[in-house]
Amino acid sequence: MSKRRYLALVSDAVQTCGVEEFARQTASRLGNRGRTHRLDGKIRTFMSALDDADAAILNFPVVAWKRKLAEPFSVALTTRLRRKDLVVVLHEWDALDWKRRLVLVPVLLLATHILFSAPEVADEFSKSPLSAHATRQRAVIPIPPNLILPTSLRSGSVAQALENQRKAGRLILGQFGSIYPRKQSIAVLEVASHLLALGHDVGVVFVGSFIRGLDHVERDFYALADRLGIADRVTVTGYVEDAEDIYGILNHVDVFCYLFSEGLTARRASVLAASFSGKPIVVNAPRQRSAFAHHSLFRKLIDLGAVRLVPTEAGVGTVAEAVSKAARGGFASLDATAEIGALWGSVIDTLDADATAR
Repeated sequence: MSKRRYLALVSDAVQTCGVEEFARQTASRLGNRGRTHRLDGKIRTFMSALDDADAAILNFPVVAWKRKLAEPFSVALTTRLRRKDLVVVLHEWDALDWKRRLVLVPVLLLATHILFSAPEVADEFSKSPLSAHATRQRAVIPIPPNLILPTSLRSGSVAQALENQRKAGRLILGQFGSIYPRKQSIAVLEVASHLLALGHDVGVVFVGSFIRGLDHVERDFYALADRLGIADRVTVTGYVEDAEDIYGILNHVDVFCYLFSEGLTARRASVLAASFSGKPIVVNAPRQRSAFAHHSLFRKLIDLGAVRLVPTEAGVGTVAEAVSKAARGGFASLDATAEIGALWGSVIDTLDADATAR
């Protein structure tokens, strides 16, 4: 029996968010069983592409789709009317604006399978009224890093500036990924300020861009940097397209720091991507003890000391102390390519297992 063929819906965005990068890489990892199709409202074109697939995959939330209200439903309905499976991958639920959840209701009711990016997201959905009416074909999948590891590094102007700062004795605190409220990136500014008050020479680099249209995140970010007196020590790269450039910058970070509002969850692919720079990561612990039961790579990174957990509600002082210790310590390496391959193998096995379960 031949394995199921998939059509992953994507956008035409050049600057992709982590969720869309997952969608694109899913199709790529499926080889000749996976293709991508742009969500553009052209149903006839979609129907033609769907002819060569057994299932369509929709990932949510994709930043580039935030103004597309009807298209996801049209695609979902067309998929089911043509007797194809519809796989929905939910990367968030409670964290979504209620209007976005409302738009997803008919799509989720049409889904034949629902996959979740983390146990926390699965729990959130199960507690919603919608859960009782949605398919019971559900599973949690491990989200791999959202970057393809480069074979070489490229040292651009940002990387060279960071290298010069480190040579002068400055500790570089870093964060990789988009900047938005629930990521609490401004907390990293407070950690840097605290370290500075303790006598450390600190710089901060955010390798990513602000997500537009979300509150006043960029304005508030720079306002806090000004109030703390560290604006001249902070670098925001904006979107960086190539992995060679990204890792060229990450290579000059001493310690990565994340303080998520919900604690670390397994859907945080940006944390995994940062870990492959070979630098330690300080992050607040998940609320669930079983948060990584399904995710072998996160468990290994924690065991090796590459990911160093502080209490979920840790204060700035506790985090700053952990950063200082991490900067002085090392950890054993692992085979990144093999680990990423294993995660993608698990994702694809789950997709195919759901196909045989029906």
